[in-house]
Amino acid sequence: MRTAKSKIARKEKSDLLYKAILMLETEEECYNFFQDLCTISELRSMEQRFDVAVLLNDGMIYNDILERTGASSATISRVNRSLLGGSGGYESVLEKLQQEKKQ
Repeated sequence: MRTAKSKIARKEKSDLLYKAILMLETEEECYNFFQDLCTISELRSMEQRFDVAVLLNDGMIYNDILERTGASSATISRVNRSLLGGSGGYESVLEKLQQEKKQ
């Protein structure tokens, strides 16, 4: 069982990472930071999940997404659950991307 102190310490470490990400100002800075932070496999997994989110948001069906991205049905299902009842992170970013596209 974890103590409250360890949960607080983990949160503080998470907060520092998120603050660091918010400091990135350009796509190149973002790319370089994530290249240093993550393994190739971790980056590909995140990219794949985001691709799945975009396609689900666009109304594409599971089988077409599976074929197009190579994502497993479990990954597609997890992303879909996050879109439907998650923290709103995907929705927020997808909405901002749509607004940017309109400009």
